[in-house]
Amino acid sequence: MPIQTVNPFTNKVVKTFEEMSEVTLNNLVEQSAKAFEKWKNTTYEQRAELLNNVARLLRERKSELSKTITLEMGKLIAQAEGEIELSANIFEYYAKHGATFLADKYLNPEFGKAYYKHSPIGTILGVEPWNFPFYQVARFAAPNLMIGNTVLVKLASLVPQCAIAIEQLFADAGAPTGVYINLQISGKRVSAMVSDTRIKGVSLTGSEEAGSSIAEQAGKHIKKSVLELGGSDAFIVLEDADIDQAVKWGIIGRINNNGECCVASKRFIVLEEVADEFLKKFTEKMKNLVIGDPMDPKTELGPLSSEAAAVHIAQQVKSAVDAGAKLLLGGTRSNREGAFMEPTILTDIKPENPVYYQELFGPVASFFVVKDEQEAIKLANDSPYGLGCSIFSSNIERARNIANHIDTGMIFINHPTWTEADLPFGGTKNSGYGRELSELGIQEFVNRKLIRISELSDPM
Repeated sequence: MPIQTVNPFTNKVVKTFEEMSEVTLNNLVEQSAKAFEKWKNTTYEQRAELLNNVARLLRERKSELSKTITLEMGKLIAQAEGEIELSANIFEYYAKHGATFLADKYLNPEFGKAYYKHSPIGTILGVEPWNFPFYQVARFAAPNLMIGNTVLVKLASLVPQCAIAIEQLFADAGAPTGVYINLQISGKRVSAMVSDTRIKGVSLTGSEEAGSSIAEQAGKHIKKSVLELGGSDAFIVLEDADIDQAVKWGIIGRINNNGECCVASKRFIVLEEVADEFLKKFTEKMKNLVIGDPMDPKTELGPLSSEAAAVHIAQQVKSAVDAGAKLLLGGTRSNREGAFMEPTILTDIKPENPVYYQELFGPVASFFVVKDEQEAIKLANDSPYGLGCSIFSSNIERARNIANHIDTGMIFINHPTWTEADLPFGGTKNSGYGRELSELGIQEFVNRKLIRISELSDPM
């Protein structure tokens, strides 16, 4: 089955690629396994040099790479440029700090001496999504290559040209053959790869369905896995918050990446004292967003990643309204060519509504009014997901106390959930397990090998 670049701004096919055959795929896995035998013996300095070279090339090619992102999945061009910069930062971060993170850790046992060292484990499979194609690959590949592992990357079929460009970056940066390999295959072929004895671990960012399939295979074959499976982040606004600031960040948190972001602010939970003011200002800004060509710097909301994505979220909104939710704004497809969805606000969503527990992946905000912070905590936690959460308040200690009671992997106070190279990223519940980025992200696919030294003694 061919893999295609389809421009979501026009829904027109731009380019078509053939899938790799099973023979080619097998040869590439073997190439990666053989490359590991050499790469694991390189020094941290050599690995850091490769990562720094990749970062440099990302910045040098920022303009062309950003346009490729926007062409294939509709991201606003300024945000695409920001993604390239963030990706370069991640490669530089692990080049700079990787050796320190992976240094031998000395212990203090009762007798003798002991330490553990971080050893690479082999070829790691990364299954990465389309919504942040360069960033997702960077946060997977950079720490693993610094460890001394080699990587096989299956990037989503929506972004084949991004996948090819990333592999070319590594080749041009001087990566030895087999250290970084792009797999041009469909998603349905990935789970079967986990059983391959040459692959020692797997990391996936994607849907719950895909994560469940990968986790099942990884468990069956006793392999380490890391999963990030989306979220339905709460955006809590207390009565003492700066409302204008909360509205500004709420808009950014909801429509960043056209709303197609795992850590987008999706459920707005506002205390009743300020609910009317927040909703009025939030609605006004959502209503006046400039919708159009993602290549145009003036555009504030572009198309969704594909026609299928636009159809899906439109159906979710219709299901919500049919089940009793009120439509405050939008709710329909934009009357234009391309995979567009109108900015939408839903209210009065009850637990029996089918979308109450679903992730809305697009420019659709769910709005809830609560009486107090205890009700806010209860509602925020009433979700199968546990990725991120935002809390807005002028009282930082109060916000920190609320944060202690929220069941998510990440919480941001007075800012929407975000990502940086030095902040651990990951969730709990159906949002998955494991961490990427920061020092925690380099600790996932390593062998912490204990070495215990006893003093020589006379056996007599």
